[in-house]
Amino acid sequence: MVKETKSDLNPLFAQKHSHHHVHVFLKLAVSCLLVGLAIRLLFFTDSFSLSSVVHNPPPLAANAIVQLPILSFPSPPPPSPSLHFPPNQTQTSPRDAEKCDLFVGDWVPDPNGPMYTNESCRVIEDHQNCMRNGRPDSGYLYWRWNPRGCQLPKFSPKKFLDMMRDKSWAFIGDSISRNHVQSLLCILSQVEAADEVYHDEEYRSKIWKFPSHNFTLSVIWAPFLIKADIFEDMNGVSSSEIQLYLDTLDDKWTNQYKNFDYVVIAGGKWFLKTAIYHENNTLTGCHNCHGKNLTEVGFEHAYRKALQQVFDFMTHSEHKAVVFFRTTTPDHFENGEWFSGGYCNRTVPFKEDQVEVSYVDSIIRGIELEEFHKTKNSSANNLKLLDTTGLSLLRPDGHPGPYRQFHPKPNAKKVQNDCLHWCLPGPIDSWNDIVLQMLTM
Repeated sequence: MVKETKSDLNPLFAQKHSHHHVHVFLKLAVSCLLVGLAIRLLFFTDSFSLSSVVHNPPPLAANAIVQLPILSFPSPPPPSPSLHFPPNQTQTSPRDAEKCDLFVGDWVPDPNGPMYTNESCRVIEDHQNCMRNGRPDSGYLYWRWNPRGCQLPKFSPKKFLDMMRDKSWAFIGDSISRNHVQSLLCILSQVEAADEVYHDEEYRSKIWKFPSHNFTLSVIWAPFLIKADIFEDMNGVSSSEIQLYLDTLDDKWTNQYKNFDYVVIAGGKWFLKTAIYHENNTLTGCHNCHGKNLTEVGFEHAYRKALQQVFDFMTHSEHKAVVFFRTTTPDHFENGEWFSGGYCNRTVPFKEDQVEVSYVDSIIRGIELEEFHKTKNSSANNLKLLDTTGLSLLRPDGHPGPYRQFHPKPNAKKVQNDCLHWCLPGPIDSWNDIVLQMLTM
């Protein structure tokens, strides 16, 4: 396999190029310098394996927590070279907003911190309540996403609720969608606290009402978006292979679709699990089903087929909701995965040149972008791309890690780390800043 350069492998961020005419002598000097650098890199470069490919800094011990100089909540992080970025301001030029790529930018220090705390919001699930669970550092709370071409205002809960009066909004997908809706609920609670009016037996699908605005907010558990028989507990332990029906959408969300004015929908990570595939009432193959004497089809086929059905359903539906399709969320497990001792204990964001999207995530996102643009180009004007992969890739510090549990024992051998979901408050709050800006563009 030919190794590609970073710019070829990681198209998540904008690259700038420039050319200058220089004197022949200067060219010779620069050439000598480059040769020296190449020799240094050849003999002194070190690297390690990570779910997302990390170039620098080096790996950390599993029981280590990299502390920032200031740890108490709610103190801001120390000064950073990124401080030269201007503060967020209200976008005043609609023309500039249309040109701006909200998903290309940097995480910059935000001394104001989050709009809520784990104490002021009552809907945070235990596994994402990092501060209550004893996470000792707080610097990860004091960063905001700053697009390079424009300004991104902080989310205004009053503005959002005024826009959503007499409307209905749904988040459809897996536990990251539930993570996202909890972030939104916490922010909106600064203006009006929601009333929970429904939950399913496992508390995975829920409905909330905002009485003063007649606004309904839902989360629908549909991790594959298509029909699936799942034999897995709340900790992700399976008792049997998932049965996945590639030609049938999950009616938990399709039956309700006509009720929603706005939808945020996402898939991805669950398709990496071991699964048996069915089409036209026939068993057609599987993914990662060793010893089953079935044809290995691969998750790519299943995920592409699922997205094609999702987009086809939405474009042909008489009901035209505004749909935000969110791209895959990268994890930050180091030296292992969910069930193999992986951990995440970094406390500051990555810089763009320190990390690349993993091979698997690049495949998932590639399928997502291809199917989205095919649908968008067929005049689906109600479809919007919420491309959070790149900005999320830069936040290894925002996960619960061992603090998905209440005050985990420091030296415990079997502490389960969560390096996929997000602490609340945390980086996922910025996703809502982007959503509101997209609504107003």
